[in-house]
Amino acid sequence: MRLRLVTALLASAAAFVAVSAQAQNLVTKDRVGPADAPKSFTLRLTNDGPTSTDPVWAEGYQKLFSEFIQRHPGWRIDLERMSDNIGQEQARMLEQAKSGQGPDCAAVDSFVLALFKGANVLKPLDEYFTKEEVADLFPFIREGITGPDGKIYAWWWNTDLRVLYRNKDIVPDAPKTWDELKAAAIASKDKGMEGVLFNGGRWEGTTFDWLANFWAQGGKLVDDKGKPIFAEGENREKFLKAVNYFKDLVDSGAAPKRVATIVNYDEFNAAAAAGTAALFIGGNWQYGQLKNTLEPEEFEKWTFSEIPGPTPDQRSTGTGGWTFGAFSSDPEKVAMCAAVIKEIYAGPGNALQQQLPTAAALYGKYDVFKTPANETFAKALVNGQARPGVPIYPEISNQIQIMMGDVLSGTKTPEAALDAANTAVQAAFARL
Repeated sequence: MRLRLVTALLASAAAFVAVSAQAQNLVTKDRVGPADAPKSFTLRLTNDGPTSTDPVWAEGYQKLFSEFIQRHPGWRIDLERMSDNIGQEQARMLEQAKSGQGPDCAAVDSFVLALFKGANVLKPLDEYFTKEEVADLFPFIREGITGPDGKIYAWWWNTDLRVLYRNKDIVPDAPKTWDELKAAAIASKDKGMEGVLFNGGRWEGTTFDWLANFWAQGGKLVDDKGKPIFAEGENREKFLKAVNYFKDLVDSGAAPKRVATIVNYDEFNAAAAAGTAALFIGGNWQYGQLKNTLEPEEFEKWTFSEIPGPTPDQRSTGTGGWTFGAFSSDPEKVAMCAAVIKEIYAGPGNALQQQLPTAAALYGKYDVFKTPANETFAKALVNGQARPGVPIYPEISNQIQIMMGDVLSGTKTPEAALDAANTAVQAAFARL
C-alpha cells in the first residue's frame, strides 16, 4: 500500500514537473506557443514583453503569455523585438506596413499614431471593445485612437507623465517654479551633486520632457487644422522663454553640460544609484525602478513632485504611452491581436509594470494603483497634455531635438535655432 502511495506521489510530481517545463517552453525569446502550431501571427514589441531587459517584467510577461497561449490552443505568436531607437523603428514599421510587409500586430508609440492612422494601415478594432470600455478611457486617449470615421484604430493601453524626482536629504522642499528649481540644483552642487538632470540629446524624450515648460505657459504647437504655429506671435515668445530656461540651467551650472547628450531615462536611475544626482526630470514609471534598484534606506530618501512652472500656478506635464494596432488583413489575426491587448496588456500589463492605465475602472481594480504614489500620479494627470495627434508632429519633435542640441551646446542662439526649426517644419508641412 505504502509502495503504491509513494509511486503515485512520484508520478504526480513528475507530471507537475512535466507541465511546468511545458509551460516554460511555451515562451522563448522569439516564440510563444508550440513551434508546430497550425496558426500563427507576428507580434512586434518594445521592452514591454517576455524579452524585457528588466528581469521582473520579463518573468511577469513570460507568465502572462504562457497562460494566454494555453487559453488559445492551436496558435503560435512569433515575437519580434524593436531596438531602443524607437523613432527609427516606428518609421521603418510604417513603411513596411504601407507595402504590406509589416507585422500582424505591433506596439505603436502614441506620438506617431496619427501617421499610422493617416496612412490607412491599421485595421478597425471596434468589434472587440464595448462602447462602455471606450467611454471609460481618458478623453485624450479616446481622441487619439479614433479615426475621422468614428472607428477606433488602436488601443492605447498605458499612459505616463513626467515629474521632478528629488533626494529629500539634499533637496528637502519641492521646487514650485523655474527659479526655485535652479536655486535647488545649484545648492545641491555644494553637497557634491551635479545639479538637475534632464534629457537633452537627439531623441523624442528631449522634446516631450521639455514641452511641459512651453505648455505650462499656454503655448500651442499647431492650430486646430494641424498647421504649425509654435514660432508665431505669442507662441514664439513662450517658446523662446522655455528654451532660454533650459539654456540658463546649463549656462549657470544648475544642470551639467552632459545633459545635451542624455538620450535614455536609465541614466537618471544610474545617477541616483551612484549618489551623483539629487534632482532629475523623469517618468512616473521610474519610481518603481528606483525601488527595485536602490537599497531600501536609499529609496526612502527619494520622492517626486510636479514639474515646476514659470509661476506656481502654471503647470503642465506630458502624457504619453503606447498603443497596439493590428495590420493584418486576416480577421482571425486581428482578433488575436485584440485578445493580446485585452488579456495581457490592458490591465495585467499595467499592474506588472506599474504603468498608469488609460481607463478609469482599472485604477480601482488593481491594488498597485491604490498606493499613495500612484494615486498622486493619477491626480497629476489633470495637468497632463498629450502630443498633438497630427501628421506634422514627428517633424516638429525632430526639429526641437536639433534645436535643443544647438542651443545647449552654444552653437546657435535660441532665436536662430527656432527660426531654423520653423523653416524646416514649414517645408515639411507643405509636402504633406
